[in-house]
Parts: sequence; structure tokens; C-alpha cells
Amino acid sequence: MSITRFILLWWLVIFCTGYNALAQGLMIRNYNVKDGLANATVYAAVQDKDGFIWFATPTGVSKFDGKRFRNYAKKDGLTDNDVVKLAADTQGRLWFFTLNGKPSFYANSRIHSEYNDSSLAFNSGSHYMQYAFEGKKGVIWFFNTNNRIVQYNGKKTTYEKGTASGTNLLFLIRNDTIFHPLQNSFHVDGLRDPANPDQKILSLCPYPFDPELTSRVRDHSILVLKNTLYSYTTKDLVCFFNGADWGIKDEISNICLDNDNLWVGTQRTLYYIKDFFKGERKIIKLLDNHNITSLLKDRDGNIWITTFGDGVYNIPYKNFYFSYLDNTNGLYSHSIFSICKDKKNDMLLVGQNAGILNTISGNGTIRQFTIDTASGRNSLISILPYKENQVLIGTDNGLVLFNTATFKAAQLKAVKMLKDVEVSPSGKIRIAAKNQIIALDDYTIGDLDMMITSIACVSDSTYFVGTSNGLYWCSDNKRKLEPSRNDTSRKLSIKDLKWINGYLWIGTSDQGIYVMHGDSMVKHLSSANNLASDICQQLYYDGQDRLYVATNKGVSVIDIHKLAITRNITSNDGLMSDDIRGVYTDDGKLYIATSNGLCYFKGDHLPVDTVPPVIYLSYIRYGDSTYMPGNDFIHLYKRKASFEAEFGTIVFDLPELVEYQYNFSGDTTNGWVTTMSNIIPFPDLQPGSYKLMVRARKYKSDWSKPLNLNVSILPQWYQQWWARGILLLAGLLLILVVLRYIVKRIKQAEKRKTEYNRRIAELEAKALTNQMNPHFIFNSLNSVQHLILEKEEKQALNFLADFATLMRQMLNNSRKSYISLEEEIAFLTRYLELEKIRFAHSFTYHFIMEDTLKDYTIYIPPMIIQPIVENAIKHGLAPKNSSGTLEIRIEMVDDLLYCSVDDDGIGWDKSNSIKSSRLIKHESTALSVIKERLQIIKSFNGSVGKLEIIDKFKSGFGNKEGTLVEILIPIVKML
Repeated sequence: MSITRFILLWWLVIFCTGYNALAQGLMIRNYNVKDGLANATVYAAVQDKDGFIWFATPTGVSKFDGKRFRNYAKKDGLTDNDVVKLAADTQGRLWFFTLNGKPSFYANSRIHSEYNDSSLAFNSGSHYMQYAFEGKKGVIWFFNTNNRIVQYNGKKTTYEKGTASGTNLLFLIRNDTIFHPLQNSFHVDGLRDPANPDQKILSLCPYPFDPELTSRVRDHSILVLKNTLYSYTTKDLVCFFNGADWGIKDEISNICLDNDNLWVGTQRTLYYIKDFFKGERKIIKLLDNHNITSLLKDRDGNIWITTFGDGVYNIPYKNFYFSYLDNTNGLYSHSIFSICKDKKNDMLLVGQNAGILNTISGNGTIRQFTIDTASGRNSLISILPYKENQVLIGTDNGLVLFNTATFKAAQLKAVKMLKDVEVSPSGKIRIAAKNQIIALDDYTIGDLDMMITSIACVSDSTYFVGTSNGLYWCSDNKRKLEPSRNDTSRKLSIKDLKWINGYLWIGTSDQGIYVMHGDSMVKHLSSANNLASDICQQLYYDGQDRLYVATNKGVSVIDIHKLAITRNITSNDGLMSDDIRGVYTDDGKLYIATSNGLCYFKGDHLPVDTVPPVIYLSYIRYGDSTYMPGNDFIHLYKRKASFEAEFGTIVFDLPELVEYQYNFSGDTTNGWVTTMSNIIPFPDLQPGSYKLMVRARKYKSDWSKPLNLNVSILPQWYQQWWARGILLLAGLLLILVVLRYIVKRIKQAEKRKTEYNRRIAELEAKALTNQMNPHFIFNSLNSVQHLILEKEEKQALNFLADFATLMRQMLNNSRKSYISLEEEIAFLTRYLELEKIRFAHSFTYHFIMEDTLKDYTIYIPPMIIQPIVENAIKHGLAPKNSSGTLEIRIEMVDDLLYCSVDDDGIGWDKSNSIKSSRLIKHESTALSVIKERLQIIKSFNGSVGKLEIIDKFKSGFGNKEGTLVEILIPIVKML
């Protein structure tokens, strides 16, 4: 709904010829089609049990909560779009009186009619309902335009028997203990009741009333006959309002009783008689040339006025506490700059633009005088009481003395851009104007290089001066502005000053209020301390204990003793504008001058509505669907669907200031989230049970009782615990399969890598074996060469034959990674036989084998023992001068083959010394190759071999000489 527009309608009552008489203005708010109303023609208004205001129009009905209209038409369930009247019963049903005469009502968030409720089926004969009455157990009786009574008992709708002819309206009114009327007034064509001939008719209005008649009017039905009103009882009819006595010639269309006030609507005008039941005789004419169709006072005291073609007017309850003045009801214009009162003459003076002074006498008579006739700016910016029957008026162009008894004005001083006027305790006048200070009839301090804005007298001889560049003080003796000794005050842009009981109150243009005592700044009040605004426009002291601060956002009231803000008064409280120009108090009445008129009221009786608002659930939206409101919402989970709940409040005054708090935790003490939005979204709400609590508060009220909504989002099948268990198990199985596959691939890769490394190691081992073959061949060929040189050809030929056999065996073994132990011993035996021939049988040899070795086929790397045997012969036994012995021992040690080659030659150390003398500094090629082969074997099967060389003479073998070589060989053992 668009922002509600406000209208000020001011109407006058003429009391005196030639003068205006003050009439109370009422701030009236208008709602029309552009605000959401179904039609500009509104026939009736009713408030239902929940607090909504309903309006009947020719194009349906409008339901209003103060902020938004919800419209219903035939497509929403109405039997006809043309709704002429409304009625609300105690069961919470709102009845629609449509032009086709078919009954229907609204309850439980929907419209009930014959289309969805067979109990409402009824042949109306095109006669529509006019009035409704309620009986026991929710039975409803209608009186239609055919003067017949229709009954609805919840089961069916029928004509009441025995009422086929004759006027029965008075019958229903007469029996109001049975037929409780759902409206307070009835239009009749005559007063005589044939069924009650003893009823008296008193046509003379006994005004003013006694309390008994006042109570009677409020408690009984009212009959409207043309332009008179009668209070009805079976005993008598008493006239309590005769329109002719009040100047009303038109027929009365509707009335409203508002406490002691009476509202009377006609087809031309609305009349308001304030304190009618207290004997007040002043009538106020409102909404002239408006056809008033109905009047309603709601539960909060607001007045609703429906019209034919002009929409709905609303007068908020609090506006009855205020009186308003502007150019529509007496003042020259709506812009007001100053205000003061001559208490002796009981005259209110209101200064405006165009040099106009308005005087308002005690009886409300308004007169206007032109005080400043200069062109350009000539507003009356200041009015001060001076001497008896005199006030000082400061205008933009000078200072004027105005006599409140003779209404004569005399200029005291022409001054351009006058800003402020102050009177000392003894009556000395000082003027602040642009860049000069004027002590009237005494001296002038001029041509200052600063803008003078205000002045405050401390005594007859000293005063403070406020400027745009800070605070200064001056005395009549020095006649020179001296800067304040307080550092803060020298930096302020000052708008107004007030000296009160030894304290200087400083109103600034952008920093709020500062309070100085002596040279110390004792207090700073700003918007952070709840000041209405930091932009101060005027300070006004009531002479007792209150300082009023006029700002651009309302009025702040300060307790000068406590140096504290007690309250703020703004347009939200009923002011015509927040742009405040001046304040004045008199006898408890507070006058506030604004840029939009003058507002005055009893300052200590400002109405505050502290009753929390009614909160309701408008709708629930989940995903793309909208659901009717209820206490519980249950729905199957929708993926990525947003849950939204829209709430509303029934607030007819300042609905835009309503605040909401919601809580989704179920904790009433914590977790409240505050928002101005009435739509509460929860995106992608997961399955579960939730409790949504929402509360609201209106301007200055407490929080309402929380409205609870139980939300249950049911899980889909795949979100059930068993489905999740299955999915979890399937996921785990899938992970296991994947992990197994990955591990298998890793193992295969490792296996391939290991096989690859093993193959490389084998090739390296074979390469080392092949590396030893040339060494052996070289030594053997040396032996053949030696035999030939010794002329032992036959022995050389035999040697070559055995060597050839040995070479074939060696070549066969070199192709294998492992050979059997028997093959290795056979190879060693053939080799030793050749070496014996080579060294002329200078040594003997023998093998010692553990018996358990015969039970297994043992495989060892080829050519791993031969190099040790060769070294033993060549470096141990050959250099010996005598015959030597070579012992080869083979046995099992754990899972390794132990082999020792023991000779009684010259020994390892002696052999090395011989090598050193021959400059052979490197280790035997055969031994280094064996060590390297053992390392390679370890790399591809993990078995750890060992080679150790022991010089027996030095290692504790007594006096024995020779070398013992021990080797542990990794083997492959097979049965």
C-alpha cells in the first residue's frame, strides 16, 4: 500500500462579524483507491472481533489493518460485488449484506456462502438485508427491504413465520433482550408502534441532559427520523438531538457516539459536537460537500468516516487531544516563526512570514496586523514580553514595539538581518544582528568578522554572545567581545543561548546542547542521549524547571535540575510537523510553532498508546505455493525451497513504525531478532520441527504477546534414517571397493616395480658374475702359458681340455641366477684340480659338508665361492715355500648357507704386505665383487649375506698361520 496521505481540513465557525473565531482543527487522514481501497464509494465500515476494519463498496469489501487493504470480490466467494452493509456478531463472523440479498459471512480466514455452505442457500427475491440481530447460540435474524425477517440458525436460512406483511423492525427493536441489535441506530419512517400503543413519544429535547438520559442514550437503540434522534425504550421515545436546533436541515444519514462527543453525518456534511453530553453548544462543521455514508468509532478511539465517492477518512484518537491552527482556520499562513502570550490581556501572539502578526483573544477571535512591510525577508522571528501591554517583536528588518491594548506598532530600531533580541533583568534591550551587537539607546559593537546568532543577558551589564565561531561574552564597561575561557565553547556553531540560574545553556546548529557553569562545561546532550536532533533552532525556558529545545525533528523537554531529557514530542505524537520554530507554555498548555502551523495542547496530558498491537499471520509461503494461515504448518521437504511467513498487525496510527521480533529457537528469553519487515524468510529450511514466535510493538508500546507457529518439515524418503543408513552403507561399500581397487593397483604397481628391481638386480648380479669370468679365464690362461713355457705340452693339453669343460660349465652357470649346491661343488672341484696342476700339486684340498645339507636341494648364486678359493690359492698357498692345505667347510646357519675357506698359507696381513711392496693398493677384485653381489642379493630378496676375512695368526688361533674366509650366502632351499 502506498504511504497514507495526510490532509488538514480546517473549518470555521463564525461568531463575530468582521473577525475570525478560533475553531479547533482536526488532522484527518484520507484513504482512497490509490492506497488499495476497493472503491472510492464506501457504504459502511465495521470492526470485526479480531480488530480489522471492513469497508463495504460497490466492487467488493476491503479488509484493513492500518497499513494494507485486502480486497474480496465475487471471485473470492462473495455472492455479489455490490455490498451495501456490514455487521459483526459475537461469534467472530462478519456478515455481508449484498445487493442480491443472499447471506454470506467471513470467518476462519475465508468467505462462507451458498457456494461452499448449503446452510446459507436462500431465495431472497432480490430483497437485500438492512439490519441484523443476534440471538442465543449464534442465531442471526435479518430484516430485509421487503420488511420481512430472515433467520439463520447455523443449519439453514429461512423466512421467519408470521412476518409476511407489516413492519417488523420495531418488533425486533422492542424485543432487544431476545434480538440483540448488531448496530446502534435505525432509520425509521415513523415512530408509532402499533404493537406498543402505550409507548410515549417525547419530541422536545431536554438539552443539556441529566446523567440518566446520557446513560440511556448510550445503552439503548437510537431511532433516526429525518434530522432528529430518539432514544428508544418500550416505555418511551425521547428526542435527544434535533438537527433544526443545531442548524442542520438535511436528513441525518448516520451517527456516532464518541465518549461525550457526538458525530452526525448527512449527505452534505459531517458535524462534530465536542462534549455534547456535557452540555457544550458549539458545533463544528467538517468535510463540507461530502456525502457521509457511515461513521465508526473503533476500539482504540479512532473515528472512521466513509463517504460516497471520496473514500474513507480517519481521525486518529490522539488528535482529539490537540488543537491546530494554520491558514485554513484563521492564521495568515501555515508557516510560523514565533509565539508569545500577553497574560494580562489573555492574548496569544503568533508571528509569521510576510511581516504578519496574528493576535488570538481569549474567546478565540483572530486578528492580523502587518508589522514589517519591507520587501524580501520580513518574518517575525522573535516575540518577547516587555512592559505592561507591550511586547517586543524582532523582525528580519528591525525591532518593533507592539501595544496589545491599542494594537499599535512602533519601530524602535531598524536593523538588517536581526537574529535575536534579549531583555536584561532591569529592562535593557540588546539586539544580535548579523555582524553587530546593539545595546539599544546606548552603544553598538559593529563590523565584527563573525556571524552573531544569539544573545543571553547575565545581568544588566554583562551578557553572552553566541556566534557561528563560538561563544563570547561582553560587558557594558568594556564594550568588546571576549572569547570564552572554555576551549569547547570557542569551537561551537551556536544557534541560541539561555541563561538559567547561573547555568548557560548553549544550543548549537549541529552538536546538540551544551551546559556551562562558570568556565566549565558540565553537560553535553545530543541525539546519542535521546535529544530529538543535534540541530537546535530555539531554546525556551518556562520559568520553572523545564527547558524546551525546538529542533528540526521535534521538541525535546529537559529537566534543568537533573540536566536530563524527560521526553520528546514529534509528529508521531500528533504535531503538525517536526520542523519546530518556537515553543511557549502558559497555565499547563503547550504551544508549539511549526513550519506547518500551530499546535497547542495540555502539555502534561500527551496521549501515549502503550497497548501492544494485535498481531496475526497473513500467509505462509513454501517454495512456489502459498498456504492459508493456521497454528501448525506441516509439509514435505522441498529441496532449496524458501519458507516465508508474513505477519501483520492491526495498527491504525503510525503503522509504518511497527517493529517485529521473531524467534525460531523456542526460547522466549533469548534469540529475538528485531526487524521492520513483516516477512520472515528462512531459505532452504531443513527437515525438523520448529517453533516460530513473532511479536510486535507499535510506537511507544510494549511488545505484544508472541504469536506461535509450529512448523514441521517432513523428510523425503531419502532423508529417513533407514534410507540414510542404506545410503551410508552403500557409500562405505563403494569406498571400500574403490579403496580395494586402488590398493590392488598400488600393489600391482609395487609388484611390477619390485619385479623390475629384482630383474635389474639379477642382471647386475649376472653382470658381476660375467665380470669375474674374464678374471678367472685370465688366470687360467696364465697357467696354460706357464705350462707351455715349462715344456709340459701334454700337461698343458690336459689342462686345456679340463679348462674347456670348466668354461662350458661356467658359461652355463653364468646364465642362471641360482645354481644347486652340488653343481657349485662340482664346479669348485674341477677348478681346484686345474689349480693343483697349475701349482704343481703344491697344496691339497678337501670339502666338509654338514649331513643335513643332503636332505635338501640348495640353490645359491653361482661363482660366489670360487673367487674366495682362488684368492686362498693365489695369495695364501702359492707364496708358501712348502706344501699347503685348503679346507672348504659348508653348513647351514639359520636360513643362510655358511661357507668357510681355510688355508694354512702365509696369512692375510703378510699377503697384503707383499701386495703393497708390489704397489697393489686395491682390494682383490674377486672379494669386492662378492661384497657387491651380496648387497644386490639383499636389495631384491631382503636376505643379508656376510663376508669376513680372518688372519688366523693375529686372531687368536695360536701359532697357526693362514687365512680363514667366512661367507654367509642367501640360499633358496627346496625339498
